Amino acid sequence: MLMLKLLVIPGFLLLISLAGKRWGPSVAGWLSGLPVVVGPILFFLAIEQGVAFAAQSATAALSAMFAMIAFCVTYAQVAQRTGWPLALGASLLVWATVAVLLSLIPPSLPLSLIAAATALLAAPYLFPSVQPIVSGPAPKSDKLLLRMMAGALLTLAVTLLASTVGDRWSGLLAVFPVLGSVMAVFSQQTRGPAFTAALLRATATGMYSFSAFCLVLALALPELGMHAFTLGVAVSVAMLGVTKRLLARPVGPMAAEAGRTAIKR
Repeated sequence: MLMLKLLVIPGFLLLISLAGKRWGPSVAGWLSGLPVVVGPILFFLAIEQGVAFAAQSATAALSAMFAMIAFCVTYAQVAQRTGWPLALGASLLVWATVAVLLSLIPPSLPLSLIAAATALLAAPYLFPSVQPIVSGPAPKSDKLLLRMMAGALLTLAVTLLASTVGDRWSGLLAVFPVLGSVMAVFSQQTRGPAFTAALLRATATGMYSFSAFCLVLALALPELGMHAFTLGVAVSVAMLGVTKRLLARPVGPMAAEAGRTAIKR
């Protein structure tokens, strides 16, 4: 079991990093919406703490979409004006503040769904309008290794703390932006703030897939047991396909610019 925790999530992080290197920030961010971190964490929680515990954690993880998208928007906005240390510090502070507020709300699947839907629908309008330069230096192998190590450490930390922090904080911590933090910092260092904003905006779009996975687990785990994970993965992948068309859709200031271009033509 320990080896699975150390290998599964880092493997996914490696694949996403290589996708970003090959196809750019939109594809990498979009793919990061898959439950590559929360999925294994909830799976291990179901094995070690029981399916009821994992179902409650999935409900909390669904509500944590609000905190995750707040992190992405904050980092993208702050990164346009300053370097990565301040951008990371500000975005993590926002995530922690929102997570604490969410932990005070009584556990409720409808409330979690409302929180996630509100954040997902508002997200496209909150990111800066940028035109990223896709070309640039490829991530170094040591940085890829750091991404993989961060994912493995998060999995170990959450599953080890589950028996003491309870199902709610286990779910919230499962959505801690370890993947977003690592990808954002390294992207800003190597590709610049515009590239990073595009990456995080695509990540928010991909979070529809993540939310669908958590919703399926919250509903199906008590009835289907571990088989709910198969259903959750299938629904998550299907949702990823649905959201693919959203990547190229201009929103807010970008939509206005697209409209002006169309009129000129």
